[in-house]
Amino acid sequence: MTEGRYVSLTEAKEMLEKESELRELSPDQKAAHEHASKVTPLSFSDIKALIDEVAALDFVNDFVAVKIADVLPQHPDDVRAVFAKERMVLEKGHIDQIIDIVVKYL
Repeated sequence: MTEGRYVSLTEAKEMLEKESELRELSPDQKAAHEHASKVTPLSFSDIKALIDEVAALDFVNDFVAVKIADVLPQHPDDVRAVFAKERMVLEKGHIDQIIDIVVKYL
């Protein structure tokens, strides 16, 4: 049995591109690929590096790291929105750390 993991939109796009080389994608898969292509401005290697760097912060779990990579928040309110369901209060320094990492990859 394979273990589940979170994937970013960029990784999903890459997975769908590889799969499309092997077979015809379903309409839902085509729509997902088209959406991911439109909203993912960074390369897979940049997104992977961003996720790794954000996940290394002690207050960020894997799910939130992937969401940060998908949203690419550049404003404190956007960072707070990503953490909204995490039931934690972010310190200003934590928010600044995340924004600094995201801006570095844009």
